[in-house]
Amino acid sequence: MKIKKYLTLMAFALVFGVFTQSCNEAQPKEITFENPLVFQRADPWVHKAEDGTYYLIATAPEYDRIEISSASTINGLKDAEAKVIWRKHNEGPMGNHIWAPELHRFDGKWHIYFAAGTAEERWKIRMHVLSNTSANPMEGEWVEEGQIMTERDDFALDATTFEHKGQRYLIWTERAKPYNTGLLIAKMKDAVTLEGPQVVITEPEYEWEKIGHQVNEGPAVLKRNGKIFVSYSASATDHNYCLGLLWIDEDADLLDAASWNKSSEPVFATHEGFKRFGPGHNSFTVAEDGKTDVMIYHAREYKEIQGEPLRDPNRHTRARVLHWTEDGFPDFRNDVND
Repeated sequence: MKIKKYLTLMAFALVFGVFTQSCNEAQPKEITFENPLVFQRADPWVHKAEDGTYYLIATAPEYDRIEISSASTINGLKDAEAKVIWRKHNEGPMGNHIWAPELHRFDGKWHIYFAAGTAEERWKIRMHVLSNTSANPMEGEWVEEGQIMTERDDFALDATTFEHKGQRYLIWTERAKPYNTGLLIAKMKDAVTLEGPQVVITEPEYEWEKIGHQVNEGPAVLKRNGKIFVSYSASATDHNYCLGLLWIDEDADLLDAASWNKSSEPVFATHEGFKRFGPGHNSFTVAEDGKTDVMIYHAREYKEIQGEPLRDPNRHTRARVLHWTEDGFPDFRNDVND
């Protein structure tokens, strides 16, 4: 009897072990990131190429150059060596405040959209474009395509581009009195040229968008679940910096300002308990599994800043999984650490 009971228990343990192992294998592996991913890199943009390579481009704290680094994984960007692909001019346009570069691939070329002041007037900031026909953006020659001209021709930055139903669009940040900056959208004729109406889709209206500076900037586009979502950053670039969210139905007229919706509260903000201060100016990419959405953003690890926040270099690049609500909206999970 004892032998039979022992054998029965052994058989049960074996079956239970196999069952447990199969269940564990069926569970998706939790995706985690080695944050901070990159130190002293603000306004981070991560592009995942068709071959799975991740490219990181961001604002260098010296505001004098554009760098690209690459890795086969998002965490691999932590140790990736950055390559300088362009430096500011010594005089004239593109000579100062080299900010918020973004890397895009379309029309058989790589394109970098970035903001820059002139060497003589650092706050005369406008949007500019570089292009490269090489298959690898870290190789080949980067060509200066020129400035993106806007109707206002005023303080303009943070250009991001996307395609929708065969039409390419640009969303960007531009000064619009009586506030500092709002977001505009327009159709694109080509990689550098806007065409048609230039429409304001958001401006600072809530108190959380007006702390220090009245700002809406740093748009990032994510198309999911029948909608186009646009995250953006608001307020001054200290601990008050935070993310807001716009959205529009994919079948709506993107140039109809009334069709855009806006969250009345920030969707991602400072959390002192996590030492996450002033999170913002994000981008979106997809994890190595090809389906999990990931948000790349910058934040500081302390609240108090000596002097002008833009002169504090410690905005670090971070990554976190972006979740979704049952009704198809991005869930930034502000109360969850990364």
